[in-house]
Amino acid sequence: MSFMNGNSFADRQAAAAKARKALADKFLSNAKYDPADPAVVEREARRKAVLENRALREAERIKRRAEEAAAAAARKAAAEAARQEQQRLEALARDAEAERLRAEQERLEFEKKLERDARYAARKERKKKKKSVAERWG
Repeated sequence: MSFMNGNSFADRQAAAAKARKALADKFLSNAKYDPADPAVVEREARRKAVLENRALREAERIKRRAEEAAAAAARKAAAEAARQEQQRLEALARDAEAERLRAEQERLEFEKKLERDARYAARKERKKKKKSVAERWG
């Protein structure tokens, strides 16, 4: 049983107070911040150099991203111009093909008309040459 160890509430309270005092003494024994201390000056200089290097790298990164974005925009513009030129050429080719088909259709229509006119003329000639009944039987 715990009460048989001789560990009373007062003993525990005293041990806790002693531990708090030891922790406070340890904390207070550390040297105060002295900005003139060479170790502090060196540490601050290293920290400042790291921050400056980080800022330089960030500026370079931003510049590189801007250059990449500009290059991508230029590539996109060139691709768009090429696409528009390709569409223009395809439209010209379609128009030329449509014109060729229209001309071919007109030629075929004209040939059909000539054939039809020739048939009509031949029919008229046959009618003119047709003998009457009296001429046929004589």
